[in-house]
Amino acid sequence: MLRTMRPRDPLEPHRVATPLELLFDLTFVVAVAAIVPELTRAIAEGHPVQGVIGYVAVFFAIWWAWMNYTWFASAFDVDDAPYRILTMVQMGGVLVFAAGIGPAFESADYRTGVVGYVIMRVALVLQWLRVARTVPDYRATALRFAVGITAVQSLWIVRLLLPAPISIGAFLVIGLLDLGLPLWAERANMTPWHPHHIAERYGLFTIIVLGESVLATTTAVLMSKSEVGVSVDLIVVAVSALVLLFALWWLYFLEPAGPLLEAHRGRGFLWGYGHFLVFASLAAVGAGIAVITEAITHEIAAGPLLVGYSLALPVTVFLIVLWVLHRGIGGATRVRIWLIVVEVLAFLAVPWLGLVVPIAWVIAALALAASALIVLKTTLPGWRVAG
Repeated sequence: MLRTMRPRDPLEPHRVATPLELLFDLTFVVAVAAIVPELTRAIAEGHPVQGVIGYVAVFFAIWWAWMNYTWFASAFDVDDAPYRILTMVQMGGVLVFAAGIGPAFESADYRTGVVGYVIMRVALVLQWLRVARTVPDYRATALRFAVGITAVQSLWIVRLLLPAPISIGAFLVIGLLDLGLPLWAERANMTPWHPHHIAERYGLFTIIVLGESVLATTTAVLMSKSEVGVSVDLIVVAVSALVLLFALWWLYFLEPAGPLLEAHRGRGFLWGYGHFLVFASLAAVGAGIAVITEAITHEIAAGPLLVGYSLALPVTVFLIVLWVLHRGIGGATRVRIWLIVVEVLAFLAVPWLGLVVPIAWVIAALALAASALIVLKTTLPGWRVAG
């Protein structure tokens, strides 16, 4: 069935994610699952800086592909045959990109990843051209997106031909151009994205990333169990990891974002862009748990402090960014800044326990701290969230 592309009502009641959007998200399960083991390996081998740089670069591409589709769908999802087919093409591009994550992470070979991105971008440009043809009010915005995406993607292709020293700088420049494109395009006329739909979509992707951390934890524990059998440390890791991940889920959904985004639509870019660090840190939590599990069962190059901080740092980044984002859209107004400082210092101090106790208890301490934070934010007046 062919429908005329029309903008969605940004105040449409009961707007929820569609089955097609949920299916689209599943393709990113493959991409995230491919990058977490790479980060785990780099940290365990004692190369945290190199690992984090590669991880951030690749995760940026994963997040940016998801974000472009999500915001377009929130504003212009007509769910007809062409829309579904073009979404399927984008899904195919995600899978091709996922196939190139290994070479991109290990040797900065982005050729397969760029091919995947070209597939995704061609489909997205065709979607924007549909908008330009049938929705006069958003024609200028749609054309800016279509032309801008084409131009920036051409630069990503050209970058493949550049020598290594220049290509690194080019990556940063082109990445900034990519990030700036929506800011420029939306100035023509902001697209009618739905605040509650966007909040739900981001929540669902958060669950997907947490699910990948659960998978990484389960895989690491099972592999360790098969090699050395069940031990007290392994049980502590398994139980504590589950508690920690559940606590992070609880903290994320503690304060609903939909009403805040509806009241402050002009701050949508902060919410959208800031979630890069939310998603990346949550996925890195899975890598940190896997590193600790590996340290229990094998001799690894990483020392106990590095092992501990491989988990404590992403947890801390998640907590800081989550507070900043909610504060930025009008929430978390009752949380006092000195309490945030104490919270951060407490989480950053935990890895030092690994110098005097088995490293498994670092996860237990972080899980306990996260659980205590939930109690504080839900019971004590100074912590209780707004709304």
